[in-house]
Amino acid sequence: MSTPLADTTNPDLGLLYAVNGLAKRSPDWLDHAVSWIGEYGILIGLAVLGLVGWLQARRRPDAPVAVAGLLWAPLSVAIAELANLPIAAIVDRPRPFVDHPGLDVLVDGKAGTHSFVSDHSTMSMGIAVALFLVNRRLGWIAGGLALLQGFCRMYMGVHYPTDVIGGFALATAVVLLLAPIAMAVLVPLCHALGRTAVAPLIRAPQSGGPRPGGGRRRGGGRGAVRADEQPPESDLAA
Repeated sequence: MSTPLADTTNPDLGLLYAVNGLAKRSPDWLDHAVSWIGEYGILIGLAVLGLVGWLQARRRPDAPVAVAGLLWAPLSVAIAELANLPIAAIVDRPRPFVDHPGLDVLVDGKAGTHSFVSDHSTMSMGIAVALFLVNRRLGWIAGGLALLQGFCRMYMGVHYPTDVIGGFALATAVVLLLAPIAMAVLVPLCHALGRTAVAPLIRAPQSGGPRPGGGRRRGGGRGAVRADEQPPESDLAA
């Protein structure tokens, strides 16, 4: 027997019907496109943003800290998904098309699975929030993709609006609340890895290595600056 959450309020159900109604009035090619984007495309796009963020983080003065922040993105998503397992079992909310057969369902294989919270929305917002902590520009883009993900899940008829909101809230809470603990572990780890053979994964190699016996200097005199000197590192966990 489903919990009271399965009995959606009118605003929740009304918004679902409004968004899903667009699928009924749209051509088949658009429905197929939205289904692919909502099921796979946005997650692929977020992975690409993560790759871009890593390439940029390796070139930052605080590269080990920035790379540690990027490592927190997939780890936080994994933790949020694990946290969702008991939540989904306790709430036991069926997919919206189970109680409302009038919906236009665009993907198969969702029957018998839980609706609350939305896994896709959780993953998307988790990556977006974690990426925002490292690179705000990429974080804003990822946030837009996460919002689009939620829209697509309703358009496809597989989630209520509150499923999407719940996924966003769960992901945000996990990323922000556990970030200080995660960074306390990941930052020293990345510093240590930066002194091993995998150092290029942490910090981009500098072109034109230092001269034997000391770093290269730009200019001359007492005001010369060594090229291998780096400004103090910032700490994302602060």
